[in-house]
Amino acid sequence: MRLSLVAVGRAKPGPELDLFRLYAKRLAPPLTVREVEEKRPLPAADRMAREAELLLAAAGPATLVALDERGAALASPAFAERIGRWRDGGVDVAFLVGGADGHGAAVRERADLLLSLGPMTWPHMLVRALLAEQVWRAQAILSGHPYHRM
Repeated sequence: MRLSLVAVGRAKPGPELDLFRLYAKRLAPPLTVREVEEKRPLPAADRMAREAELLLAAAGPATLVALDERGAALASPAFAERIGRWRDGGVDVAFLVGGADGHGAAVRERADLLLSLGPMTWPHMLVRALLAEQVWRAQAILSGHPYHRM
């Protein structure tokens, strides 16, 4: 199983990146980060469509989990169970973080799972940290590590 985070935008130094790295370095297998960016000033709909193309190309043939506010809000144990199934099946997983206007239709249609981190809107750099923590928590749950307490 290979894990990747494919995100629109470039990470900038700061506390959000530090927090992401804190959890990402704990993951086994490691989380590969791929960043994509459309620099042309396109209308929102065209930019979303272009970002979708870039995300899908960078993700490759992996199982796609698109972070989307309209997706399923899974409890940590349910998320861990899903990660465990993918791990046991030898499935590569790519987590997709869209741009400021969200995911283009192509990503939403191709995604194997639309995952919500809740109904609130989160800064994109903080989403990376939240996702890395939840993947780490899932691995802790699956291994019986005491990090996750019910």
